[in-house]
Amino acid sequence: MTIHTIDKAQLISDAQFGGNLNQAVVQGRRSDFALMMALLSGDANESTPLTLTDNPISNDAVLRQQFQLAEPQPLAASNEEDYQRASAQADAFHRGGLASANLRFQLAPAAMHYPPQGTHGFDESVYHNLSGHERRHLADATPSRPAFNPATLYEKLTTSHCFDKMRVNA
Repeated sequence: MTIHTIDKAQLISDAQFGGNLNQAVVQGRRSDFALMMALLSGDANESTPLTLTDNPISNDAVLRQQFQLAEPQPLAASNEEDYQRASAQADAFHRGGLASANLRFQLAPAAMHYPPQGTHGFDESVYHNLSGHERRHLADATPSRPAFNPATLYEKLTTSHCFDKMRVNA
């Protein structure tokens, strides 16, 4: 009869066994101890205390403000101010040495990469290999993508292919 009531008892912790668990260990009753261990709940949610904690919002901007940190180092220079900052850092190195340049860098970090200016997005070596006509054309043109209509693109491609075949055969 006791087994029937123990089966239906929803045991969560060893404190619910009282002294029976300790007596089984002291008296060397391995089978009783194994049975009592098997009856304990294996669900971690039943024995783990769950208390909700208030997690404050912590993003990069909040943490930088809280610890009074400077802005992160930019990857690439994007405006004239970045170039001036790098020039001031180089000047600080020549006038005050490495410590002065390091201090200036820590206060206002310079960019890691300085792309060439005035090359219209091309690499410097590519831009210098362009002809004068192409450079003037880039300077005058506004960057815009040609508008292709997908509905008529296939028709235009097939007609141009046919004209190309006729030109080769003629």
